[in-house]
Amino acid sequence: MRRGPRRAWRWLAGLLFAALLLVVGGRLAWTWLDPFGEQNIDRSQPALLQSIQNMSRYQAATGNFQVIVDLEKDAAFLPDAVKGTRTLFVGAGTVDAYVEFGGLTGEAITVSEDRKSVTVTLPHAALEKPSLDNSRSYVYAQERGLIDRAQDFLSSNPPDQKELYLLAEKKITEAATASDLRNRADQNTKAAVEGMLKALGFTDITVKFGPQP
Repeated sequence: MRRGPRRAWRWLAGLLFAALLLVVGGRLAWTWLDPFGEQNIDRSQPALLQSIQNMSRYQAATGNFQVIVDLEKDAAFLPDAVKGTRTLFVGAGTVDAYVEFGGLTGEAITVSEDRKSVTVTLPHAALEKPSLDNSRSYVYAQERGLIDRAQDFLSSNPPDQKELYLLAEKKITEAATASDLRNRADQNTKAAVEGMLKALGFTDITVKFGPQP
C-alpha cells in the first residue's frame, strides 16, 4: 500500500527535475544564441593619405575653453509647449596659438659683423580654429514642444547638432580672441627663439614683433 505513494512522489520529483533542467538549459541556450542581440561589424575601408603639408609654424600655446550654448527657437504664433525648442549645450575644446615662420624674409634677421649680436623680427601669434572635443561636448538639457516631439518621433534621422557645434566654436573663438592666449604665445616664442640663438653662440639677442595684424 505504501509503494504507490512513494512511486508517485519519485515520478513527480523526476518530472520537476527534468522541467528544471529544461528551463535552465533553455535559458543558457537563449543567452548563448542571443537572437535579438546586436553585433557590430566594421566594414569601413582603410584611411587613405591624401596629402602631406610641410609645417612652418611654431605652436606656442594652447587654451582650453568651455562654453554653455543656450539656443532657443520659438514659433511666431504658438506657445512654447506646442511648438518650440530650447537646448543647453556644453561645448569644450582647445584653441592653438602659433607663430608663422614661413613668411620670414632675410630682412627679418640682422646679424652683426662679429656674429655676436642678432636681431629677429617675428610676426605676432595667430589663432587656429577651435577644436571641439566630442567626448566632452554634449547636450545638457532640452525642452521641446508637442509638435517638435512628434516630428522627432516620426523622423528617421536624429536631430542635427551642427548648429550647436558652430555656435560653440564661434563663442570659443571670441573668448580666445579676448583672452591673453596670443600674448602668451608671443612670449613663449620669444623665449624659444632666444634659447635657440643662444645655443648658436650669440650673446646679444633681440627678439621683437612686427605690427599687429
